[in-house]
Amino acid sequence: MNAFSLHNKTALITGAASGLGLAMAKCMIVSGAKVIIADLNGELAQATAGTLGSQASWIQMDVGDTAAAQEKVDVLISEHGAIDILVNNAGNHCKKPIEEMSVSDFESVLDVHVVGAFALTKALVPHMKQRGKGCVLFTASMTSFLGQPLVTGYSAAKSAYLGMIRGMTTELAVHGIRVNGIAPGWIDTPMLRKAIEGDDERRNKILGRTPMKKFGKPEDIGWAAVYLASDAAAFVSGQVLVVDGGALIGF
Repeated sequence: MNAFSLHNKTALITGAASGLGLAMAKCMIVSGAKVIIADLNGELAQATAGTLGSQASWIQMDVGDTAAAQEKVDVLISEHGAIDILVNNAGNHCKKPIEEMSVSDFESVLDVHVVGAFALTKALVPHMKQRGKGCVLFTASMTSFLGQPLVTGYSAAKSAYLGMIRGMTTELAVHGIRVNGIAPGWIDTPMLRKAIEGDDERRNKILGRTPMKKFGKPEDIGWAAVYLASDAAAFVSGQVLVVDGGALIGF
């Protein structure tokens, strides 16, 4: 028996056409799951699913459109029969000083990360309850635990995940539904490379705060998701798995 196998399980991953969502999709497919690539960019989602083979399918999904969440979920359940795993990974970003960040800027970040993730989870919960099992994951962040300047909305959204994970766990565990999160550290993605390009000082500062003295790989997050979604984590709920090379303990 392989407790880490995701064979016969179907995962819905939002924001999965690129970045960490794509890494999670790849690792779950290797572990036997069927994966639904959900992304705001439908063309990219379709192209990405095409590169992943027969275990991948796709859907265009605007997580911020909460009114459409139930309809999207109903369509997917009709097509796939069941959704065992939901990964709330889609997100947006607004980097501005507080005095330049409008209320709508702030709300737009929370609308996707928090309200959108809640709406999608809410839409799936009755299905998971009926089946007596399910796994919900949230992509949290180091900003769930510490402050960073210029990203107040993002920090608020990622911190909200901690409360959602704990609250949902206490309510849903009795129905066989586990709820957990993953908090990535500095991961070697195109986004990070762009952020530190030509800035050796920032690069060295990040590595200086990371005891392992290296950036993580996207698959580090992917395999963390596989673990939390698998039977190997059958008694794990209400937790946030920090995958950061030890960076948080240095703050």
